[in-house]
Amino acid sequence: MMKLGFLFPGQGSQFVGMAKDLYDNSDKAKEMFKIASDAIGTDFTKLMFEENDKLGETEYTQPAILLYSAIAYELFGKKEDYTYALGHSLGEFTALYAAGALELGDAIKLVHTRGKLMKEAFKETEGSMMVVLGLDDETIENICKTENKRVWPANYNSDGQLVLAGAKEDLAVMEATFKDAGAKRVMLLNMSVASHCPMLESAVEPLKELLEKYLKDEFKPVVSNVTAKPYTTKKEAIELLANQLTKPVLYKQSIKNIEEDVDMFIEFGGKVLMGINRKVTKVKTQPVTDMKTLEKANNL
Repeated sequence: MMKLGFLFPGQGSQFVGMAKDLYDNSDKAKEMFKIASDAIGTDFTKLMFEENDKLGETEYTQPAILLYSAIAYELFGKKEDYTYALGHSLGEFTALYAAGALELGDAIKLVHTRGKLMKEAFKETEGSMMVVLGLDDETIENICKTENKRVWPANYNSDGQLVLAGAKEDLAVMEATFKDAGAKRVMLLNMSVASHCPMLESAVEPLKELLEKYLKDEFKPVVSNVTAKPYTTKKEAIELLANQLTKPVLYKQSIKNIEEDVDMFIEFGGKVLMGINRKVTKVKTQPVTDMKTLEKANNL
């Protein structure tokens, strides 16, 4: 039996038309769209298939991505080959759904409210995120510490690629600093929320209350963004997911920690992590984004 690691992408992987092919060809997908729509009173077919402003708002982006990944996962025929589930940021919540920790409607409600809480945290200060390419982690970490700005490492994606989060004005000021230090490229992202940094502290306790309400007691192993290690209980999940708001995503460390126990990674609802994985691991990643890639994955 092939040992599979299930991957779930995070924010930034959304696009108009996401999950359309799966929806058109699967009654199960249509049923899941209805569950999601009923959960937060939003028509997910309009949200995901038609041009609109909502899809770019974090409280709607998050449930849309989760739904897409969850459908791709549910249509996959080899769930029994599960070894670990791992998500990037928001994707950790989809991983918990796949692991049996959340019902779909509850997962949609949870990340919808999580998005609202994150947005609320930046009501007075504009946040953003910035990609730095071509510098080692230690150099970036030291610059963040010595510059005394509201900027922190947020996503450890691969060697030479680190995403920072913080106050937009401080990120803009530090762009030149990273270039002077030898960065190949520094790019400020078009975002109004800074994920995985101390500026989200106000969202921690409200999120814990939601997790207490929706999470099941036990589930299959999910790898934590915060520790890069697996966990299987509600008690652990509440602390780790609350900490995930204010601490960086250890993605490359997570992949390295589990790659020896995985023969292949399957990415549900995206190809972003497949691209990152090419720089992190020799283990192949197969995306499931539509009926064609689903068939390919099912024939592995």
